[in-house]
Amino acid sequence: MAATLTAEVLQDHVAVSLARTMATANKRARELGVDVIQSLITITQHISNGTLLWRVNYGPRDYVGRRGGDLIIEVDPFDASIRQVLRGQ
Repeated sequence: MAATLTAEVLQDHVAVSLARTMATANKRARELGVDVIQSLITITQHISNGTLLWRVNYGPRDYVGRRGGDLIIEVDPFDASIRQVLRGQ
């Protein structure tokens, strides 16, 4: 289902930043073999050396009783560049 974004939504800097972040992180996750659709995705803000980053975590949907295996991608919201990629053990 396609939706047209209103000018008000496009002026919301957090929403636009998050959309760019998700597109960047999803692309890298797919390149690394993660099934994005089947992942439980959580997003948090993280500050590293005074820089605000979005931290996108891809984990299994059925996580009870499982350890590790998550993929974490940190993205700079200002230019949508990937700062760090971490893999859980």
